[in-house]
Amino acid sequence: MYDFAIVGGGIVGLSTGMALYQRFPNAKVVVIEKEATLANHQTGHNSGVIHSGIYYKPGSFKARFARQGSKSMTEFCQTYGIEHDICGKVIVATKQEELPLLDDLYTRGLQNQLEIQKISIEELKEIEPHVNGLGAIRVPQAGIVNYRQVSEKFASIIRDNSGEIMLQTKVEKIYEKSDHVTIETSRGTFQTRMLINCAGLHSDRVAAAAGYKTDMKIVPFRGEYFKLIPEKRYLVKHLIYPVPNPKFPFLGVHFTRMISGEVDAGPNAVLSFKREGYKKTDFNAKDLTEVLGYKGFWKLASKFMKEGLEEYVRSFSKKQFTKSLQELIPEIQEEDLIPAPAGVRAQALRDDGNMVDDFYIIVGKQTIHVCNAPSPAATASIEIGKEVVRRIPEQAHLRELILTK
Repeated sequence: MYDFAIVGGGIVGLSTGMALYQRFPNAKVVVIEKEATLANHQTGHNSGVIHSGIYYKPGSFKARFARQGSKSMTEFCQTYGIEHDICGKVIVATKQEELPLLDDLYTRGLQNQLEIQKISIEELKEIEPHVNGLGAIRVPQAGIVNYRQVSEKFASIIRDNSGEIMLQTKVEKIYEKSDHVTIETSRGTFQTRMLINCAGLHSDRVAAAAGYKTDMKIVPFRGEYFKLIPEKRYLVKHLIYPVPNPKFPFLGVHFTRMISGEVDAGPNAVLSFKREGYKKTDFNAKDLTEVLGYKGFWKLASKFMKEGLEEYVRSFSKKQFTKSLQELIPEIQEEDLIPAPAGVRAQALRDDGNMVDDFYIIVGKQTIHVCNAPSPAATASIEIGKEVVRRIPEQAHLRELILTK
């Protein structure tokens, strides 16, 4: 019998495993992952940004955990020698009508207790000489890291505490009783006193398998990227973001310097026809039927018909994708861009067509479900793990350490 079984070997599941040992040092923990490697989906397909929390509603989990998480992630990388770079970011207004939105974003950043600066066109040119802008916010605490490497270190810490990690093990059925949970998998049956669902793109299905019906569904959105050819990487010094459209729930195409030295440009945001569909041709009948049969999706689609069509045009037209990037860096040309791997965002959507705007955790009898953890979940992963573990009731049979923070 395990004390805790975590479903999902991405960065949130692994950070939760690490946090369990901080509170319960003698616990018996297993992480169950269906893939042959850890951090294989959202964690391994994101842009590697350490976010500051500027975009999020003051007081929300996203705002608090991103702010705290950027600090704890940076400290973790320093402690364990994981390569990272707090290179800073600029958020740039390129049109007159974006300047009031930039002011609103600056106010929100101050409300979120961030040390940010509004900078002039001249100051922007000093930081990013090739960027076209009418005004900008400088976010010095933003940075970059390889989240796969972070996840591998989380896993190493779990194993060092005698925790187990079961790869190529797919959860098939879950039976929750009053004092334990039985998990049937492709590699046998496990029993645990408590199950923690960190299944990312499949978190709603794992919650449903445990008997928890929610008014939300995971809808997968693919984000497609290009890379700058090596000869044009000099155009990007830091992280360069546009002012987001407050009516559209994605951040817009931007430029990201990677730890490897490469520069990513993107992403767009289009419906993926498969929950783990990283290519345009990826298709899963069950996944797509679920989305198309879900009233919440159609309500969302009707609200963002114009923006959604623009995203699809960018998906199939490199010329249009380039035009969007040229708003930030006019020198960029189509031939400067080469295709790069895509990511898929697990976005929880409610029946009324509204996106779940914050991290969302459901506490059951003997289960806890992390049902919405899209960006900035990688940045916030250490804090999400702590929050999940904080919600675990006292375990009389386990030695417990008092956590000071």
